[in-house]
Amino acid sequence: MPALQDTPASGPRSLTIQTVGAQGDGRAQEKGAWVNVPFTLAGETVRVDGAGERLKLLEVLTPSPYRTAPACKHFGACGGCTLQHMAPAPYADFKRDQILRALSARGLDADVAETWTTPPGSRRRAAFTAKRLGKQVAVGFHARKSHELVAISECPVARPAIVAALPRLKEIAGYLLAGKDGIGLLVTETASGLDLHITGVPKDAKALARAEAASAALRAGFARVSIEGADVLTERTPSLPAGAAQLFPPPGGFLQASAEAEAEMERIVREHLKFAASVADLFSGCGTFALRLAAESSVLAAEGNAEAIEALKASVRAAHGLKPVTAEVRDLFRNPYGARELARFDGLVLDPPRAGASAQVAEIAKSNVPKVAYVSCDPATLARDLRMLVDGGYLIVRIHPIDQFLWSAHVEAVALLERKS
Repeated sequence: MPALQDTPASGPRSLTIQTVGAQGDGRAQEKGAWVNVPFTLAGETVRVDGAGERLKLLEVLTPSPYRTAPACKHFGACGGCTLQHMAPAPYADFKRDQILRALSARGLDADVAETWTTPPGSRRRAAFTAKRLGKQVAVGFHARKSHELVAISECPVARPAIVAALPRLKEIAGYLLAGKDGIGLLVTETASGLDLHITGVPKDAKALARAEAASAALRAGFARVSIEGADVLTERTPSLPAGAAQLFPPPGGFLQASAEAEAEMERIVREHLKFAASVADLFSGCGTFALRLAAESSVLAAEGNAEAIEALKASVRAAHGLKPVTAEVRDLFRNPYGARELARFDGLVLDPPRAGASAQVAEIAKSNVPKVAYVSCDPATLARDLRMLVDGGYLIVRIHPIDQFLWSAHVEAVALLERKS
C-alpha cells in the first residue's frame, strides 16, 4: 500500500521564516516542502494564508531586528521593489551572497568585494505600463507575478524628473489606448531631456492619435518620442555623457539603468584594462564601455543589434581625441570571435544579456588574451561562464557586486580575470 501524502496546508497559520531566497521572498519549510512568503525576513514568525509554494502574508508576529520602514507608499502592492523592508547592511549582504552561492554551486572560490549600491532617486530609466481603468488612464507598474496594474504617484527609485512626468505620461498614453490592453512607456532621462519610447500600440491606432500623442509629448518638453522603434518626433537629440564622448542611444536601445552604477562599473573595468593598447568590447551595445575605453586604447566593438552599432558609430564621429574605434554588427551567440581572432587584443570586456555568453566564453578560454572584464546581470550564468574561463587557465582576480536595481532581488557583477602565466 503506498505511503499517504501529507495534505497541503491551507488556512491562516503561523510559520518561521528560515532564509530569504534569490527572488527576495522569505522561505520556510512546511510539511517537508519549501514555501515562499513575500515581504518577510529570516528569523521572523509570521501569520500566512493560502496553499501551494507562494503564500500570502497576513501579519508579522515577531519582526526581525533587520526590518525597516519601506521608503515608498506603494511598496507591497507595486511589483517594482521587493526588499524595501530590509535594512541596508543585510540587504547588501543578501546581494553579495547571491554571487557567492552561484560560485559555490560551480565549485569556484573567489575574492568577492562588498556590494556597491546605487543611491535612491538615481534610476534614469523606467519602463511603465499605461492602461485604462474605468474612465481614467493609469500609469504604473504591474503587481508582482500579476498582470494587475498598480497606478503610482511616487517612486523613490527613479530620478525626480521621471516621477514629475507621470501626469503628462497619462495624457500622452490616453491618445493611444484602446480597449483593455495596455501600452509600454519607456522613459529615459538624458542630458537633452526625457526620451520616451512607446510600445504595444494597437495596430489600428490612427495616424491622428499618434500625432496627438507626439504633440502632447512636445508640449510636455520631451526631447524625443518614438513608437515601436521608429522616431516620431525629435525636438532635441537624446545624448548621455560617456567619458570624453557623447552617447546617442537609439529609440528603445539598451542602456544601464543608473548613471552612477554605470560610472562605477566603468571605473572598475578601466582600472583593470588600463595598460591594454588594444581592447575588444563584446556585446558592446551602443558604446557604454567602448567610448570610455577609447580614451586610452584602440577598441573593436561588436554587437548583434545593428541600430546600436549605428548609434555607436555616430558617437565616434562626433567625438574628439579618441583612439581608433571599429564597430561591427556580429551575432556573438552564433558567430563568436575565435581564439585566433582574439589573439591581437591585450584585454577585453564583455557585457552579455542574462543568458550569458557560453559560446564566446569557450573561445576566450582557449585564447591568450591577458585580461578579461566580464560584466554580468545574472549570477548563475556568470558562475557557469567563469567556470569555463578558470578551467581554460584564467584566474579570478576579484568580483565586484553592483546593486544597480535598488530594492530588487537583482544583482549585477563585474568579474576581473587574468590569464595565468
